[in-house]
Amino acid sequence: MTLVKFNPEKRNNSLLPGFNDIFDSIFNDTFFNDRMITRVPAANISETPENWHIELAAPGLKKEDFKLNLDHNVLNISVEQHSETTDNQKNYSKREYSYNSFVRSFTLPESADDNGIEAEYADGILKISIAKKEEAKTVRRQIEIK
Repeated sequence: MTLVKFNPEKRNNSLLPGFNDIFDSIFNDTFFNDRMITRVPAANISETPENWHIELAAPGLKKEDFKLNLDHNVLNISVEQHSETTDNQKNYSKREYSYNSFVRSFTLPESADDNGIEAEYADGILKISIAKKEEAKTVRRQIEIK
Protein backbone atom coordinates (compact mmCIF):
# COMPACT_ATOMS: atom_id res chain seq x y z
CA MET A 1 0.00 0.00 0.00
CA THR A 2 1.28 3.47 -0.89
CA LEU A 3 0.35 6.57 1.02
CA VAL A 4 -0.45 9.59 -1.14
CA LYS A 5 -0.62 13.11 0.22
CA PHE A 6 -3.98 14.78 -0.21
CA ASN A 7 -4.16 18.54 -0.02
CA PRO A 8 -7.74 19.66 0.80
CA GLU A 9 -6.69 23.34 0.56
CA LYS A 10 -5.89 22.92 -3.11
CA ARG A 11 -8.99 23.72 -5.10
CA ASN A 12 -9.16 22.20 -8.52
CA ASN A 13 -11.91 21.81 -11.03
CA SER A 14 -11.59 18.06 -11.52
CA LEU A 15 -14.55 15.80 -10.96
CA LEU A 16 -12.58 13.59 -8.62
CA PRO A 17 -10.98 15.56 -5.78
CA GLY A 18 -7.51 14.28 -5.06
CA PHE A 19 -7.03 12.86 -8.55
CA ASN A 20 -4.44 15.50 -9.45
CA ASP A 21 -2.80 15.08 -6.04
CA ILE A 22 -2.06 11.45 -6.85
CA PHE A 23 -0.26 12.36 -10.07
CA ASP A 24 1.55 15.26 -8.40
CA SER A 25 2.76 12.88 -5.72
CA ILE A 26 3.98 10.34 -8.29
CA PHE A 27 5.72 12.75 -10.65
CA ASN A 28 7.18 14.93 -7.90
CA ASP A 29 8.73 11.88 -6.25
CA THR A 30 12.54 11.87 -6.21
CA PHE A 31 12.67 8.64 -8.23
CA PHE A 32 11.06 10.33 -11.23
CA ASN A 33 12.42 13.81 -10.52
CA ASP A 34 16.03 12.64 -10.52
CA ARG A 35 15.55 11.11 -13.95
CA MET A 36 13.62 14.02 -15.46
CA ILE A 37 15.98 16.81 -14.36
CA THR A 38 19.01 17.29 -16.54
CA ARG A 39 22.17 17.13 -14.56
CA VAL A 40 23.89 20.30 -15.74
CA PRO A 41 24.86 23.25 -13.59
CA ALA A 42 22.76 26.40 -13.63
CA ALA A 43 24.15 29.42 -15.46
CA ASN A 44 23.76 33.17 -15.06
CA ILE A 45 24.51 35.39 -18.06
CA SER A 46 24.93 39.13 -17.70
CA GLU A 47 26.28 42.02 -19.73
CA THR A 48 28.26 45.16 -19.00
CA PRO A 49 29.26 47.82 -21.53
CA GLU A 50 32.69 46.14 -21.90
CA ASN A 51 32.01 42.38 -21.45
CA TRP A 52 29.56 39.52 -21.26
CA HIS A 53 29.74 37.38 -18.12
CA ILE A 54 28.80 33.73 -17.65
CA GLU A 55 28.65 32.25 -14.16
CA LEU A 56 28.25 28.49 -13.81
CA ALA A 57 27.38 27.00 -10.40
CA ALA A 58 29.41 23.80 -10.11
CA PRO A 59 30.34 23.04 -6.49
CA GLY A 60 32.66 20.21 -5.54
CA LEU A 61 34.88 20.46 -8.62
CA LYS A 62 38.43 21.65 -9.17
CA LYS A 63 39.54 24.06 -11.84
CA GLU A 64 41.47 21.19 -13.47
CA ASP A 65 38.16 19.36 -14.06
CA PHE A 66 36.94 22.02 -16.52
CA LYS A 67 37.73 22.21 -20.23
CA LEU A 68 36.77 25.33 -22.18
CA ASN A 69 36.85 25.21 -25.98
CA LEU A 70 35.87 27.77 -28.57
CA ASP A 71 34.72 26.37 -31.91
CA HIS A 72 33.16 28.68 -34.54
CA ASN A 73 31.66 31.15 -32.01
CA VAL A 74 30.42 28.35 -29.74
CA LEU A 75 31.92 28.25 -26.26
CA ASN A 76 31.84 24.68 -24.88
CA ILE A 77 32.29 24.11 -21.17
CA SER A 78 32.79 20.46 -20.28
CA VAL A 79 33.64 18.42 -17.22
CA GLU A 80 34.54 14.78 -17.08
CA GLN A 81 35.27 13.63 -13.57
CA HIS A 82 36.23 10.09 -12.69
CA SER A 83 35.09 9.15 -9.19
CA GLU A 84 37.37 6.85 -7.29
CA THR A 85 35.73 4.35 -5.00
CA THR A 86 37.33 4.08 -1.59
CA ASP A 87 36.42 2.22 1.57
CA ASN A 88 35.60 5.51 3.30
CA GLN A 89 33.12 6.64 0.64
CA LYS A 90 29.82 7.90 2.03
CA ASN A 91 26.57 6.11 1.31
CA TYR A 92 24.28 8.94 0.16
CA SER A 93 20.51 8.62 0.37
CA LYS A 94 20.18 11.62 -1.98
CA ARG A 95 22.89 13.43 -3.91
CA GLU A 96 21.92 16.49 -5.94
CA TYR A 97 25.10 18.38 -6.70
CA SER A 98 27.48 15.77 -8.02
CA TYR A 99 28.50 16.21 -11.63
CA ASN A 100 30.41 13.32 -13.15
CA SER A 101 30.31 14.79 -16.61
CA PHE A 102 28.41 17.49 -18.45
CA VAL A 103 28.70 19.84 -21.41
CA ARG A 104 27.21 23.33 -21.62
CA SER A 105 27.44 25.25 -24.88
CA PHE A 106 26.93 28.96 -25.43
CA THR A 107 26.78 30.61 -28.84
CA LEU A 108 28.73 33.84 -28.75
CA PRO A 109 27.56 36.86 -30.73
CA GLU A 110 29.58 38.09 -33.71
CA SER A 111 30.67 41.08 -31.63
CA ALA A 112 32.54 38.89 -29.10
CA ASP A 113 36.32 39.18 -29.05
CA ASP A 114 37.75 35.66 -29.41
CA ASN A 115 41.04 36.68 -27.82
CA GLY A 116 39.41 38.35 -24.83
CA ILE A 117 37.98 35.33 -22.99
CA GLU A 118 39.08 34.80 -19.39
CA ALA A 119 37.93 32.17 -16.88
CA GLU A 120 38.26 31.80 -13.12
CA TYR A 121 36.94 29.13 -10.74
CA ALA A 122 36.43 30.04 -7.08
CA ASP A 123 33.96 29.07 -4.34
CA GLY A 124 32.11 26.58 -6.57
CA ILE A 125 31.42 29.08 -9.36
CA LEU A 126 33.11 29.17 -12.76
CA LYS A 127 33.23 32.80 -13.92
CA ILE A 128 33.86 33.49 -17.59
CA SER A 129 34.35 36.99 -18.94
CA ILE A 130 34.02 37.54 -22.69
CA ALA A 131 35.27 40.88 -24.01
CA LYS A 132 33.36 42.80 -26.66
CA LYS A 133 34.95 44.10 -29.84
CA GLU A 134 35.49 47.86 -29.86
CA GLU A 135 32.69 48.50 -32.36
CA ALA A 136 30.22 46.56 -30.20
CA LYS A 137 30.79 48.51 -27.00
CA THR A 138 27.79 50.64 -26.20
CA VAL A 139 28.21 54.37 -26.35
CA ARG A 140 26.22 56.33 -23.78
CA ARG A 141 25.45 59.97 -24.08
CA GLN A 142 22.77 62.42 -23.06
CA ILE A 143 20.41 63.39 -25.89
CA GLU A 144 19.04 66.93 -25.80
CA ILE A 145 15.30 67.32 -26.31
CA LYS A 146 14.36 70.28 -28.55
